[in-house]
Amino acid sequence: MIRTRRQFIQTLGTAGAALGVAGLAPAARAQSKWPERPIRVIVPYTAGGFTDNMARTVCQKLEERLGTSVVIDNKPGANSIIGVDMLSRAKPDGYTFGVVIAAFAANTTLYPKLPYDPAKDFQPVALIGISPLVAAVNKDLPYKDAKELIEYARANPGKISFASSGNGAAAHLTTELLKSVTKTDMVHVPYKGASPALVDLIGGQVQLFFDAASGLIQPGRDGRVRLIGVASDKRLPALPDVPTFQEQGIENFTGSTWAGMLAPAGTPREIVDRMAREITEIVQLPEIQERFEDPFGTFPAGGTPEEFEKFLAEETKKWGDVIRAAGLKGE
Repeated sequence: MIRTRRQFIQTLGTAGAALGVAGLAPAARAQSKWPERPIRVIVPYTAGGFTDNMARTVCQKLEERLGTSVVIDNKPGANSIIGVDMLSRAKPDGYTFGVVIAAFAANTTLYPKLPYDPAKDFQPVALIGISPLVAAVNKDLPYKDAKELIEYARANPGKISFASSGNGAAAHLTTELLKSVTKTDMVHVPYKGASPALVDLIGGQVQLFFDAASGLIQPGRDGRVRLIGVASDKRLPALPDVPTFQEQGIENFTGSTWAGMLAPAGTPREIVDRMAREITEIVQLPEIQERFEDPFGTFPAGGTPEEFEKFLAEETKKWGDVIRAAGLKGE
């Protein structure tokens, strides 16, 4: 990674301030002409999920600050490829953007023949937030924490089935990374989304499920599942009693999803900079930080297009290494 997640996030405030100063002249010119009509934001997932919630939270504030409508356009399918391809083909005039998550980086390796070029067809705008994944197990199982889970998995190869929201999703790849780091054998059961995976975890059909905190905070509080670890270098404020995997002796293991905004390649730089600055200021608002903390379980980010571009490159490498080591292929 760039540094630790904490170090990366700590630099964003400084970067956001720099962004507010750099390029003021071109940004001022753009403000006199843009935006003149509604802005479309493509979300390559269904409404109500992590990506959609993050996009809508930011876009509501963008409407207020830009003085125009910002319309969410949900285009789900093919592990986000359908919506992302649509974004790549959009006119780069500053009126179409997209919000993507970790699957965007993973798909580069998972699907060698994508209909778009991840490195050339998009202009990174800004990272919105980083959401460490949380591990949940069925509440009736004997293991009470991550350490006991790993001990059981080592003693019982192939006896633990883990759910994911889909092949190549952050939940899938994070569990594959856990298997590699701990040298355990667990069986993957992919689902079409997080909701059916959670239902089967509660029902006992699968034993382990990683998901964004936003999907597990309430089931954990209600006692429907047992939360055993956070795949981060620090605990989540919304789940102060759930230790990290690193605290439990499982080193070199982190996994997260995240949300970030992209524009089609060729979008005017002054507009990209303006959007990056707006996003950085929005995620620093106390009301947004409070919502990100709970119920989203997400650390606010922001920053410059250059920082998001670097972040994307490192996420692509990290998950590419995991995909190649596990021999995974897109379906």
